[in-house]
Amino acid sequence: MTTAAGDAKEKAPPRRKLLGERLIDAGLVTPDQLDLALREQRRTGERIGEILVNLGFVAQEQISAVLASQAGVSFVQLDNYLIEPAALKCVPESVARRHKLIPILLEPPKLTVALANVFDVLAIDEVQRITGYMVDVVSGTESSVLAAIDQYYAGGVSIEEIVQKSIRQVEAGRLSEADLAAGAPIIRLVDQIFLSAVQDGATDIHMEPEERVFRTRFRVDGKLRMGPSLPKSLQPAVTARVKILSAMNIAETRQPQDGKINFYVGKRKIDLRVSTLPTVHGENLVLRVLDKSKLVLGLESLGFDEATLARFRRLVESRNGIITVCGPTGSGKTTTLYSALSYINGLDRSIVTLEDPVEYELPVIRQCQINVKAGLTFASGLRSILRHDPDVILVGEMRDSETVELAVRSALTGHLVFSTLHTNDAAGAIPRLINMGQEPFLVASSLRAIIGQALIRVGCTACRETYTPSPETIERAGLPAESIHGTFLRGAGCAQCGQTGFRGRIGVYELMEVTPAIARLVMKRANSQDLLEAAMAEGMTTMRQDGVAKAMRGLTTLEEVVQLT
Repeated sequence: MTTAAGDAKEKAPPRRKLLGERLIDAGLVTPDQLDLALREQRRTGERIGEILVNLGFVAQEQISAVLASQAGVSFVQLDNYLIEPAALKCVPESVARRHKLIPILLEPPKLTVALANVFDVLAIDEVQRITGYMVDVVSGTESSVLAAIDQYYAGGVSIEEIVQKSIRQVEAGRLSEADLAAGAPIIRLVDQIFLSAVQDGATDIHMEPEERVFRTRFRVDGKLRMGPSLPKSLQPAVTARVKILSAMNIAETRQPQDGKINFYVGKRKIDLRVSTLPTVHGENLVLRVLDKSKLVLGLESLGFDEATLARFRRLVESRNGIITVCGPTGSGKTTTLYSALSYINGLDRSIVTLEDPVEYELPVIRQCQINVKAGLTFASGLRSILRHDPDVILVGEMRDSETVELAVRSALTGHLVFSTLHTNDAAGAIPRLINMGQEPFLVASSLRAIIGQALIRVGCTACRETYTPSPETIERAGLPAESIHGTFLRGAGCAQCGQTGFRGRIGVYELMEVTPAIARLVMKRANSQDLLEAAMAEGMTTMRQDGVAKAMRGLTTLEEVVQLT
């Protein structure tokens, strides 16, 4: 027989470990250090975490991370966070300061809030009552939360207000360029530009100095759109801020430089690849936006038609040979290659890549970054990779004859090689390889397939309407006029697409297999037109034909297809 007291004892929850015990378990402090801190706590009454930090035994970030783990929440580095203005407006500054918290992300019905004390139930309740949102708590250090409050609440966060405050600092003339770059208004201004670009879905940020203005533009869906235009007086401070973030030499303005910035928007990690170029009006900056959350890997997601997808699957399962992807810069070649690698990736294969740069990290795959200054080029890297027993090799680009020769040799010795070439279509890749010094018989025997691709914009689904293309466009697309009866759709332009009529992009493809007939033409050094005609005779769908099919399904406009293929 079990007593009620016995039942209660059996059901009693395990005792929650104290902070000091957790720090010892994590190896952050020793028992002697904790004992000393506890004696100090009995004397002063301060919190044990503060005492351990003041004694220099542990960093505040480590305390916050352990407390976050204890509470079952995430720990964030607010220094690397871009805080959304929409989230900031939900909580008054007085509440933020009183409870040492800051809202960082609004995703209705959820508001993410960073707290210095994640066990402050009263703070969480008050934020829920004020905002009406469900509160998702993350942990931040007290110093970083207070610094973020000072940075983001002071004077508002609209770009216009930040610009005016920055101008007043510049006109005062009392601060150096580096001091201005480290000031709160400039920090908020650069953060807001980054945030606007990410929210607009930009792939590149251009910061362009002109004679009287410092202009920003965002590349969205392959087209440049105007961003904020800043006063010329802010150019040095904004440029310096970006260079500081990307670990560049801010004193060097005569030589191009490259760098990298990492930050977070909510839980999304964003990488910026930064490049500077000296011009007559100052340093031009271009920042490539790499948002891993937008990278969707999978052959099915690329946009191949069913027949081409089946052929491509069969090809990437090959044990040897070269598969190359062709297209202009920004046409999605990296996504196609990564999708192919993900499809065949597994513990039974050794896959090694050589990239410039490594844009996204893939599990289980060894990815190598080109470093020309250190002597690691595509050619030298490929030589080294061959000594590491690879089954599959990805070479980011076949830029020179030496790299092509090594890729061909790798394919002929039992390796499957993926790479890219900068040609406009699939047929143009073969003469290009031969012109780079390869014998036609080697190209014919090593090359398995070439994919030509381009990205075209997708019509906005919120504002699309039927229309009839012009006779000239229909003729250029190769369509019979009698087949056009309100088949096509286009976006009229609305707030959701920025009045462009387009939202997002999709690939158009052509897949040329090196069949025996194509191989014979390669041996004869046939030109690209003869190769194209032979491939079409064997059933290849061209990029233009693939694009027209997508336009007839309402995915894009016929004008977009004709212009880009």
